Amino acid sequence: MTASENDADRTETMTTAEELLDIAREAAAAGVAVLAERSEVAPAGVALGQEQAGLQTKSSESDLVTEFDRRAERAVREVITRRRPDDGVSGEEYGTTAAEKPSGYRWSIDPLDGTTNFVRGVVYYGTSVAVQGPSGHWLAGVVDAPAIGRHWWATRGGGAWTTGTTAEGVSEPVKLKGPQGSRAAGILATGFGYDPERREEQTKAVTSMLPLFGNLRRLGAAALDICMVADGTMDAFAEYGLWEHDWAAGTLIAEEAGVEVRRPADANSAEAPDWCVAGDIGIPHSQLRPRPTGL
Repeated sequence: MTASENDADRTETMTTAEELLDIAREAAAAGVAVLAERSEVAPAGVALGQEQAGLQTKSSESDLVTEFDRRAERAVREVITRRRPDDGVSGEEYGTTAAEKPSGYRWSIDPLDGTTNFVRGVVYYGTSVAVQGPSGHWLAGVVDAPAIGRHWWATRGGGAWTTGTTAEGVSEPVKLKGPQGSRAAGILATGFGYDPERREEQTKAVTSMLPLFGNLRRLGAAALDICMVADGTMDAFAEYGLWEHDWAAGTLIAEEAGVEVRRPADANSAEAPDWCVAGDIGIPHSQLRPRPTGL
């Protein structure tokens, strides 16, 4: 281990994962509070109009961004910068900001994962917040899916958890253990990008995996999909070309649930696309096409 790695590990020891988790939970809750305002505009199941959502497009006509995305990211950033002013922050809508005196910690946030679902009234979306330490390890992560009442979280070495309810109706944490069934009867979760050529590549890859599973689901929010592998709702997840903010929190949660995880080699993986995998997809990662980076 190098001297710089030793220094990074000492810094991470001084800042506990539980402290970071507390901030991540507060930040995610701030984002979710903005998303909850959707109900004031239109009920679940009813699509938002362009003016209602402040709707614009990004890379294509189907790549949407709303004023809810922007406001939620600002709310998440406000919590992080107030409580950790020397940390860097990378977000979907406002890019990466660095502090004047960097701590070595960096937050990766997706204020609204599943924007298209959110706009169209599909109740599968959420806020994702994760923090990476000076050593490069992901230390804490939270994914909140308010419309379906789900909340997942994890700390490095501390396990992965979700909220459950006792027979008496009391809310309590439930430790996640990953998928428990057979792959042959299992469900593979995936997603597709906005670029037609990349979507064609993704379709070919998923088609090759599908015979190894009972069925396929494409629900439209990668952070939630990965968490559902962590809690056993889904059995595996594979997608090509995700951004870091899509997978940062979810992969830590899955990993801490005992699920095998492959993160993209490049954090900016939508520009240099790579595979994100959680769970047993039935084939060696080296056989995935397009070929994963680093294999």
